[in-house]
Amino acid sequence: MRRKPGKKLRVIVLMHEDLIPPETLDGVENKEKEEWRTEYDVVSTLRRMGHEVRPIGVRSELGVIREAIEEHQPHVAFNLLEEFDGYPGFDQHVVSYLELIKQKYTGCNPRGLTLTRDKALTNKILAYHRIHVPHFSFFAINRRVRSPRRLKYPLFVKSVSDEGSLGIAQASLVRDDEKLRERVEFIHRQNQTHAIAEEYIEGREIYVGVIGNQKLQAYTPWEMIMTNLPEGAPNIATGKVKWDVAYQKKIGLETREAKLEAPLVKEFGRLSKRIYRILGLSGYARIDYRLTADGRIYVLEVNPNPQIAHHEDFADSAEHCGVKYDGLLQKIMTLGMSYDPMR
Repeated sequence: MRRKPGKKLRVIVLMHEDLIPPETLDGVENKEKEEWRTEYDVVSTLRRMGHEVRPIGVRSELGVIREAIEEHQPHVAFNLLEEFDGYPGFDQHVVSYLELIKQKYTGCNPRGLTLTRDKALTNKILAYHRIHVPHFSFFAINRRVRSPRRLKYPLFVKSVSDEGSLGIAQASLVRDDEKLRERVEFIHRQNQTHAIAEEYIEGREIYVGVIGNQKLQAYTPWEMIMTNLPEGAPNIATGKVKWDVAYQKKIGLETREAKLEAPLVKEFGRLSKRIYRILGLSGYARIDYRLTADGRIYVLEVNPNPQIAHHEDFADSAEHCGVKYDGLLQKIMTLGMSYDPMR
């Protein structure tokens, strides 16, 4: 679908039904604390740009999407879903449904979502391509936790499929067999998912945003820094670090341009595009790395359809490259409308 410059688009924005944002911020004390912040930023910005925008709440029925498409005949569905029917692994099926009914959509394709939603599978694929990932062990839910013989402590335990640091805390870093068993069982019980334990990589936490379908652009490497961590606390992005605004202020959380030498910036860009292509991603993604003191780069996670609230990492790094927030959303929609699943 070719779009003339300045053309008003009909857009449906797919989101969890509990995250439909208010029409205005009147009476809202602190938008940064609200779970619907991303949804509000996307919907309100697209409307200011002149597009006809309809938020569509989705929980466990595809029928609401079909009805919205039939009623509004959208040029594109802006996909902000991270789960379906309460399960993160099902969001790729929603995208498959959009492809089956030939509805253009933003973000990653079903195959890319499937590969990256399984962190163990992602690690195996990247390791096959000789890209550095932490050594790891997989722990299936409802199975006895056996100590991995080939891994060295400390280990970092997390859900194999959940995003947004769900289930990650300081206790996720374990240093012996007993703590490993406790944390794996916690993930099984709390997250209701399989678990993965990785050798902990000490170093700087670097994020690189990539956007595109065939022609890719890597944005400025961005770094997460905590200037006031308690002494001895590891540099990890826990759930509180990600989502608790008061705690972020307490620990001095900053995300900003990573101060790196030019060759290293180039290497991050080259590697990020390579990973994006290996995993068959489309739309946009953020790749999380650890950079060790001796300059080795490890991939921690690959995140298709990452957080795109205004003034978050992805949008800030894009703006550092000259792409304003409204331009970023427009580019994401243009990529969605130009993506052809048959090719």
